[in-house]
Amino acid sequence: MIVPPEHHLTIPYFGDMMNSLRTFPEGKMNCYTLKPIQGKNQNYLVRAFFYYGNYDSENQAQINFDLYLGVNYWTTVQPVKDTPWKYYINIHYSVTDTIYVCLVNTGSGVPFINGLDLRFMNDDSPYRSMNGSLLPEVRADLGGNKTQNSTMNRYKDDVYDRIWWFDNLDDAVSIINTEANIDIGSDNPCRLPVEVLRTAVQPRNGLNSLSYNKKLWYPEYFPHEFLVFFHFAEIEQIAPGEIREFNITLNGLNYGPFTLEYLKPLTIRSNISQVQEDQVRFSIDATLRSHLPPILNAFEIFKLWPLPDSPTNQTDVDAIMAIKKAYKIDRVNWQGDPCLPLTTWSGLQCNNDNPPRIISLNLSSSQLSGNIDVSLLSLTAIQSLDLSNNELTGTVPEAFAQLPNLTSIYLSGNKLTGAVPHGLKEKSNNGQLQLSLEGNLDLCKMDTCEKKKFSVSVIASVISVSVLLLLSIITIFWRLKGGRLNVSLSFSVGLSRKELSLKSKNQPFTYTEIVSITNNFQTIIGEGGFGKVYLGNLKDGRQVAVKLLSQSSRQGYKEFLAEVQLLMIVHHRNLVSLIGYCNEHANMALVYEYMANGNLKEQLLENSTNMLKWRERLQIAVDTAQGLEYLHNGCKPPIVHRDLKSSNILLTKNLHAKIADFGLSKAFATEGDSHVITVPAGTPGYIDPEFRASGNLNKKSDVYSFGILLCELITGQPPLIRGHQGHTHILQWVSPLIEIGDIQSIIDPRLQGEFNTNCAWKALEIALSCVPPTSTQRPDMSDILGELKECLAMEMSSEMSMRGSVEMSLVLGTDMAPNLR
Repeated sequence: MIVPPEHHLTIPYFGDMMNSLRTFPEGKMNCYTLKPIQGKNQNYLVRAFFYYGNYDSENQAQINFDLYLGVNYWTTVQPVKDTPWKYYINIHYSVTDTIYVCLVNTGSGVPFINGLDLRFMNDDSPYRSMNGSLLPEVRADLGGNKTQNSTMNRYKDDVYDRIWWFDNLDDAVSIINTEANIDIGSDNPCRLPVEVLRTAVQPRNGLNSLSYNKKLWYPEYFPHEFLVFFHFAEIEQIAPGEIREFNITLNGLNYGPFTLEYLKPLTIRSNISQVQEDQVRFSIDATLRSHLPPILNAFEIFKLWPLPDSPTNQTDVDAIMAIKKAYKIDRVNWQGDPCLPLTTWSGLQCNNDNPPRIISLNLSSSQLSGNIDVSLLSLTAIQSLDLSNNELTGTVPEAFAQLPNLTSIYLSGNKLTGAVPHGLKEKSNNGQLQLSLEGNLDLCKMDTCEKKKFSVSVIASVISVSVLLLLSIITIFWRLKGGRLNVSLSFSVGLSRKELSLKSKNQPFTYTEIVSITNNFQTIIGEGGFGKVYLGNLKDGRQVAVKLLSQSSRQGYKEFLAEVQLLMIVHHRNLVSLIGYCNEHANMALVYEYMANGNLKEQLLENSTNMLKWRERLQIAVDTAQGLEYLHNGCKPPIVHRDLKSSNILLTKNLHAKIADFGLSKAFATEGDSHVITVPAGTPGYIDPEFRASGNLNKKSDVYSFGILLCELITGQPPLIRGHQGHTHILQWVSPLIEIGDIQSIIDPRLQGEFNTNCAWKALEIALSCVPPTSTQRPDMSDILGELKECLAMEMSSEMSMRGSVEMSLVLGTDMAPNLR
């Protein structure tokens, strides 16, 4: 759309952008999809421009619509007569690779937009917030040269593409300026344009104070928190022996004193919270020993805008996007986040979790063709799936029976073939699943299909094994005969079998048996808050670890019972198994499977004799993530560990990791629950800062601890690094190294550079995604697990490539090696 000539704007720095627009008359929500190359966990400046300009000749004075950034409300666009054009700025910390800017029709006119900017904020930018978005309230260039045609500065050399508005605070100031060059180099990260710093204001008529008071708008239900930047540069030559010194008072808080160097920028940044009477007020006052009044060149006020809603679970997003691509689904309302800000995707329903999950998908009569896409199996929270009345072919996936929440699946009216999986039929027969298959003429629903299929597969297997055996015999024969045939064959036949044990996994022991098992507590292999841990041997020869409750233990009978009850019902290959327990009055003990390589903390110590390799560390991370993901999402109700740390990660003989110590765990009634905990939980260095401040405990508290644990694995450093001036937290230690991109100094030096750099950066990125101070910005353990598996696969692929290169060189020999170059 084009704005009529009589309504054209002539605004410097914007060009003709404001005189054309795009409208969205269809659909309740329309989104722009932005995919910056820098990806997630970065800060971006997003700026949207709006000018109605009576483009439709309707003179709609009351038009308004909502603007969303990602899944969170940004603002309501309301062009009015006195300010017919507007722009909105958001400095946004993105936790996803994709940023959505969405216009939502609220029934008060057709949404439109004139321009949209996206700028990456460099890592050294001072405008950073991982707690929410920063919304500029004021950006003032003081003493600027205001003319009839220009009321602002927007310079191409402004590295952050800021728009500066001319202002003079009030009439009680005088303007000073200079033509001298001002160094805006790397010393000042704000890097204001030279023209902004070349002008300033100071008090008039011998006064010694500059003041400002502004009432700011914000919704009452959001925290009253603001960020203020004061920008100074001394632009007057000061006589020898004189100084300009001043203090800053901001909403009752005092800062200073400050002095300035000639032509050198200085920026003072301050956070203020709990703003009273909707006002930000400050004064800049000369000190008693100052010879000159204070000055101010520019200032900025930002509102901290919290992001209460998290994007849809990333695994679900990836799955639904893959489904959309596989079936070429082209629906107007399938854009933006699938679940938020409102579920506008037709045929899709989500729950109210944070982040939300997709629980229902209806693609009936959607002209789908081809096989049932495997991405559907990644929607692990789905309860209802309707694929009826399409042109789907191929077989019904057996894995549908493994979706834990699926209660109904409609596949009727397709062209599916083969046999109905036994698991689906079994669930349907016992009432756990509503299964609809009518109309698939070539789909066999009888048990005889499985028998035929089994017979064919058995025959095929027998033939295959026979051929392999025959080839092996021929090979052996040739070797015995001294032949030159150089063939190496290997094969394995995997047989599924269950471990048989006559004893219960939760066997009760008497105290006398505990004494006998531990040989009268002869060998101590560990010690914790519960008590000492002893090496033991069962009668069948198995080694066990026996944790004995000490009389002085801070964890008493209640915690003992909690651990027993949890371990009796919770079973996973990455959780330490409970073999038995003893509960005889004052004598209480837990008997676990023995972990030959102790705990991860011991393995990461500098004096450890067994230095963990990079791939082993990644495998430990994946194992731990699998165990934690099971506790969070595989247990009903979910279980929060509360004290995840390296000493609670135990390692088997083959260095597979298992999570231990459930003595402090809490089970929540629903996944969305959080509880206020008054009893201290966790270990210094691993404790979630939000939990420490509020006492609110949830699954994301474990996610933070896991992020610290992953940093430990990557760097080899403990969570609290001891130094000459006390302890430094591992995140403070690693941050400056990340800023300069020094991955070699971040990774444990004992690895001697033997790791894939891209894999190392990805692992570090995963760790940092777990540790934002606000829990809603942290991913779910299922997402973390998926990312870590990709990271491990990347490392394994790199190792195979290197191994393949070496083997190829050996096979070709030195004479042919140059041909590989």
